[in-house]
Amino acid sequence: MFLLRPITTLIFIYIFLPLFAQAQEWGNILFENVRVFDGKSNNLSGTVNVLIEGNKIRSISTTPMPSKDGMTKIQGNGKTLMPGLIDVHVHMAFGALTMREMMSPMLSEGLIMEKVGVGAEKMLMRGFTSVRDAGGPIFPLKMGIDAGKVNGPRIWPSGATISQTAGHGDFRTPDEKSRRFFGEPSRAERFNATFIADGRDEVLTAVRENLRFGASQIKLMAGGGTSSAYDPVDVTQYTFDEMRAAVEAAEDWGTYVMVHAYTPRAVQRAIKAGVKCVEHGQMLDEKTLRLMKRKDIWLSTQNLVESTPDMDPQRVEKRKPVIEGQAKLWPMAKKMKLKIAWGTDFLFEPELNEQQNAYILRLQQWFTNAEILKMVTHDNAELLQLSGLRSPYPGKLGVVEEGALADLILVDGDPLADLSLIANPAEKFVVIMKNGKVYKNMVE
Repeated sequence: MFLLRPITTLIFIYIFLPLFAQAQEWGNILFENVRVFDGKSNNLSGTVNVLIEGNKIRSISTTPMPSKDGMTKIQGNGKTLMPGLIDVHVHMAFGALTMREMMSPMLSEGLIMEKVGVGAEKMLMRGFTSVRDAGGPIFPLKMGIDAGKVNGPRIWPSGATISQTAGHGDFRTPDEKSRRFFGEPSRAERFNATFIADGRDEVLTAVRENLRFGASQIKLMAGGGTSSAYDPVDVTQYTFDEMRAAVEAAEDWGTYVMVHAYTPRAVQRAIKAGVKCVEHGQMLDEKTLRLMKRKDIWLSTQNLVESTPDMDPQRVEKRKPVIEGQAKLWPMAKKMKLKIAWGTDFLFEPELNEQQNAYILRLQQWFTNAEILKMVTHDNAELLQLSGLRSPYPGKLGVVEEGALADLILVDGDPLADLSLIANPAEKFVVIMKNGKVYKNMVE
């Protein structure tokens, strides 16, 4: 677990990150003869022309558009123009490194950020133009991307996770004692991976620290986890007063709290405290889902990777109810018409990142292709907007319409008819655009 110190951050941004950034600067861009998936419809449009001016979609027209000085034309030839993909549960830092690398005494900040920077660029090249980081040391990377020093998606950062002692974010090794009793913060806390905060006052401080650094929402651990050492999956974490303190501090800044939680008891307490988004939830029952529907709470969940023989036996055992529950959760949530968002939640297994697009296809057992594409574009973008004025990127995302931000993918084929195109971004995503800039162009 790590944090780049301020001077190291500056060195990283201005020396290392320019090695990655190669976005092509364009003037006005015209996509000619494309069919559009607008993020919401069940069908593609007829053939249209889409004009990009600056970082926004200026117009969509069925009639030819005159050329202008400095205009670049991209011939669509009937290909599909759609919104950029959005993953609302990533860990950009934790997902780029193995646990062994994270815990190694030989780990250097240069090596860490080189891997994180490369991972961010690969994510953008897979068509993910926006992500919500669900906890970890993210601010230096986001700063580098926003400064144009590295290629990567837009990032909605949560900052360090906030956890009680013995909670899902308590990453201490056995020899690390409690900061409260022994006065030394753990390695994970020093390096901005997590805040171990107990009691209302500490929770308030932890939330405000993340907001100070630019968090767009707050990530709180409200229940047990499958990858953490101390807490069984069934436990409920944080008292109502502690959780309510986090919500009040976030609401004072115009944003919201999202919680890691699986069980009905943990989620019901979180809802009572005013939390707006539940992460995971694979063990929830119908009663709790009905409460979420009634209170207009988002369910941000995943279709997690199955347990493998090489996993720690204790982790395999902890994961059983979660893996079994996800097959029930998705159809129940759909039937009840909850606000559903999708994410991957890859941690400490960098090889999984290459399957980010393929994991979208796993939703086909419960949803139509149109429903899935809407979820990973329009719906996920709606969740991002819960950050309100704390959103780092004002403007409309997840749709192809006039006035929306120009985060776009040109797909060779019709993904509504053949969703597998989404899982082959190297060949089928022939143009990738973020904020009106083209990062990939395979069109002759």
